[in-house]
Amino acid sequence: MPVLYNFDEIIDRRHTGSLKWHYTDDTIALWVADMDFRAAQPILKTIERVVQHGVLGYTKPTAALYQAIINWHSSRYGLALDKQHILFSPGVVPSLALMMRIFTEVGEAVLVNDPIYTPFMTKVRDNGRRLILSPLTEVQGRYYLDLADIEAKIVEHDVTLFLLCNPHNPGGRVWTTDELEALLVICKKHDVAIVSDEIHQDLTLSGYEFIPFLRVAKSYEHKVVSITSMTKTFNVAGVKSSMIFAKDEALIKKISQQQRLSDEHDLNLFAYEVMASAYEQGGEWLAQVLTYIEANIELVCRFLEQHLPNVKVMRPEASYLIWLDCSAYGQDDQTLYDQFRDAKVELSAGIQYGDEGHLRMRLNVACPKAVLMEGLNRIYLAFSDIKSLSGR
Repeated sequence: MPVLYNFDEIIDRRHTGSLKWHYTDDTIALWVADMDFRAAQPILKTIERVVQHGVLGYTKPTAALYQAIINWHSSRYGLALDKQHILFSPGVVPSLALMMRIFTEVGEAVLVNDPIYTPFMTKVRDNGRRLILSPLTEVQGRYYLDLADIEAKIVEHDVTLFLLCNPHNPGGRVWTTDELEALLVICKKHDVAIVSDEIHQDLTLSGYEFIPFLRVAKSYEHKVVSITSMTKTFNVAGVKSSMIFAKDEALIKKISQQQRLSDEHDLNLFAYEVMASAYEQGGEWLAQVLTYIEANIELVCRFLEQHLPNVKVMRPEASYLIWLDCSAYGQDDQTLYDQFRDAKVELSAGIQYGDEGHLRMRLNVACPKAVLMEGLNRIYLAFSDIKSLSGR
């Protein structure tokens, strides 16, 4: 009989070293992308078992771990993987930096969309590559790839690498097969490598289908890499771990050799064990948490429609992050952010995701309903004395 998880449980994370709950006051944290839910029982039992064993020595990935990863991605996404297609990495962001060294040289151009998860931009610049931005097109509250602009930028700047966020963060789009195939055609035409960050894949919501880029990359697999992790899926971000998927033998060898230059190919004992238990036994927890998250998304949409209708909501197709257009309530990004903080609620400032994030905020709903409602009420109070610009 499956365990029924209580996602209404409020767990105090203050004074624990939590990045998300770093406050000394009663500020509500609705920003950085981790959940406020207790991890799945099989994961917690696995950690207890490892600790009880008492020896925390050097560890390597087991055959069972590889098979769990293979089974998960095959059964859920139709992605056929073999053991040799899977490499391990301490995190998706370190893998983004690694891909700069794999596919580009210093000074070459890397193309990303705008808005985008911040490290897509910072890691390009930090590694001495030229950052080229292609804004997403918004139509009726939904983002689309501007394929004409992507190709034009590739040609104009002699782009070597395209970094794709699939599903998209912060907009929550789940790119369709047609969109991915159209992007592939452009990149093949101009010999551009593609790295697809798929960390939010397992958080795809009802009515949408996640398509791994490697599923559409046939005949171009020597230029395509997917990077992903179970840490967002199962709320274990503190257990640093991720995976790199590639299907071309020469490319896999190149990545592996580059990893070994800095000894970034190993994970710690807890990461391997948690990953195995999550993929083998975490499906029920994930199904329940997605149901809870979808209810919270609906709650936010209804609340804002009723109380702050001039806040435009981009309803996510994946993840527990909601992209809000607050431009009706201000003209300055810092002032907008400060309004929230003055009301003792913290969201992620949209401007950190690129110029297209101007006057937007990213709201994390992966928390108990009572916490979310308190946060929403504070947002309402922050704006209640401000006449929206559209109402002038």
